[in-house]
Amino acid sequence: MNHNTDRLAQGGGVAPAQPVHWRVIVAAVAGNAFEVYDFVIYAYFAVYIGQTFFPITGEYGSLLVATATFGVGFFTRPLGALLIGSYADRVGRKPAMILTVSLITLGTMGIALTPSYASIGMIAPVIVVCCRLLQGIALGGEIGPATSLLIESAPADKRGRYACWQIASQGIAVTTGGLIGVIITLTMSPENLQSYGWRIPFIFSLLMVPLTIYIRRNVPETLHAEDKKEDKTVDMLKGMWRDHRRFLLIGLCIMIVVNVTSQLINYMTSYAIKTLHLDPSIAQTSILIAGLVSFFGALAAGRLSDKYGRKKVLILPVIVLCIVVVPLFSWLHEAPDATRLLTVTFVISAMIVFPTTAVLVIVPEILPAGYRSTGTSLIYALGSALFGGTTHFILTALLAWTNHPVAPAYYVLFAAAVSLCAMSLLPETRDLGVTVNKTQQKRVASLPLAKRE
Repeated sequence: MNHNTDRLAQGGGVAPAQPVHWRVIVAAVAGNAFEVYDFVIYAYFAVYIGQTFFPITGEYGSLLVATATFGVGFFTRPLGALLIGSYADRVGRKPAMILTVSLITLGTMGIALTPSYASIGMIAPVIVVCCRLLQGIALGGEIGPATSLLIESAPADKRGRYACWQIASQGIAVTTGGLIGVIITLTMSPENLQSYGWRIPFIFSLLMVPLTIYIRRNVPETLHAEDKKEDKTVDMLKGMWRDHRRFLLIGLCIMIVVNVTSQLINYMTSYAIKTLHLDPSIAQTSILIAGLVSFFGALAAGRLSDKYGRKKVLILPVIVLCIVVVPLFSWLHEAPDATRLLTVTFVISAMIVFPTTAVLVIVPEILPAGYRSTGTSLIYALGSALFGGTTHFILTALLAWTNHPVAPAYYVLFAAAVSLCAMSLLPETRDLGVTVNKTQQKRVASLPLAKRE
C-alpha cells in the first residue's frame, strides 16, 4: 500500500454497506443552502438594506456600506473554519452542524428583525454588522463537518454523488432566492419594499430552521471514538500545518479558480448593467441560469467523478475554461444582448461547477478523519476570504484601470493557470477510497443506519 493509501486508511470514515438515508443529505446541505440563499437575497435587496440601516448621503453611499457589510462575512470565515472545524474533529460532526445552523439562524434573524436606523439610531447598523460577522463564522465552519458527514456516510463507490449535493444545494438556493426576489419585487410597491418587503425573504428562510435542526439531531454520527482528536484548537492547527500543509497549500491554490470564477458569475449582473449597459431584468436572469446550471451540473459532476475519477472532473473543465473564457467575453462585448449574456453565463457556470464539486470530494478523501473537518473547512474558508472576498474589487479595478471590457476574462485565465498547476499535484483518490472502505465495511454492515454512531 503506498503512502497516500496509508493516509486514507488511517483516516477512518467508514463507508456504510447500505444506501444513505435522505435525511443525511438534507442535514448536510441545509446550512450551505442557507448561506447561498441569504447571499442572493442580500445582494438582490442591497439597495433597500442600505437605505434602512446605513442612511449615508450620496448616490451610492448607503449601497456601498451595505455591500461592504456583506463582504465582512467572508473575512470571519477562517476563524469559524478553525474553531468549528476543529470542534467537529474533537466532538463530532453532528454537534458542530447543529452549532453552525444555530449561529446562522441568529445572524439571519438579526438582519430580518432589527429596526431601522430611523427607529433606534446607530445601534441598528452595529447589530447588522455583528450579524454578518456571526454568519461568517458559522459558514466558515459549516462546509467541513457537513462534507465530512457526507463522505463518511456514503457507500465507497458513491462518495462523489453524495458529496455533490453540497454544490447542488447551492444551485437550488440561488434559483429559489432569485425567484423569490423577482416575485416580491414585481408584486410590491417601492414604498412597501423599502418599509418591510425586503425582510420577507429572510423571514421565509427562518421558517425552515426548526426542521433543519430536527433532521440534524437525528442523523448518525460518523466520527468514531478512535478517530476523535483530543488536542486543543491551536494544537490541531499546528498539527494540520506540520503533517498536512502540502495538501492545505494545494487545496488553497485550487480554490483560486473556484472562487474567482464563481464570484465572476455573481458579478455578471453588475457587469451587464454598468459595462454592457443591458437592461437590469436581463442581467438578473443570469442569476437564475447560474443557479440551474449549478444544480444539474453538480449532480452530473458527482456521478462522473465516481465513474471516471476525481482528477478528470477536476482538471478537464478548467482546461476548457482556459480555452473559451477570453473568446466568450470578446464575443459578448462585440454585440451585447440577452442571448449572448445568458450563453456566456451558462458556459462559464458549467465549466466551474465540475471542479467545485470534485474538490469537495477529493480533499476530504485525502485528509484523515481526525483532521478532515478542520482541513476541509480551512481550505474552503481561506479560499473564500482570500480569493472570493476580493474578486469583485479586483474585477472593478481591472475594468477601471484597463478600460477593457474583456479584462475579467484575463483574471480568470490567470486564476485557472495557477489552479491547474496545483491540481496536477493531487493523487487520484477514487480507487483508494474504494479499496480501503471495502476492507472496513464489515465493521458497520450489520448495524442499522440510526445506530452507526
